[in-house]
Amino acid sequence: MADAKLPTDPAAIEQAAFVAEDVTSIIKDSIDAVLQNQQYNHFKVGQWTSTCLETCIKRLADLNKPFKYVVTTVIMQKNGAGLHTAASCFWDNASDGSRTVKWENKTMYCITTVFGLQL
Repeated sequence: MADAKLPTDPAAIEQAAFVAEDVTSIIKDSIDAVLQNQQYNHFKVGQWTSTCLETCIKRLADLNKPFKYVVTTVIMQKNGAGLHTAASCFWDNASDGSRTVKWENKTMYCITTVFGLQL
């Protein structure tokens, strides 16, 4: 069964691509907008996490690309504790993609991952 939605024009292929550099930039900008001048505060982490996610999703949607996005964010206080995280996906490597950005300041880490799955 042929999929009529797949573009054949080079410009259309580029428009429909998961561009890792664009996604990385969106993640970094979204985190910076929320956390840039903040010190870790347990009572604010929930709001910061929600705002980072919402900003990131909105900016990704504004790209108007044929993708569904999944975004995760972890904010953790810098206190010497370890954090190990991993993800695995079964997808089409030619069209889908993911990016992870680790951001930090003197008091906290923020790790945000975007998964883009082409429609």
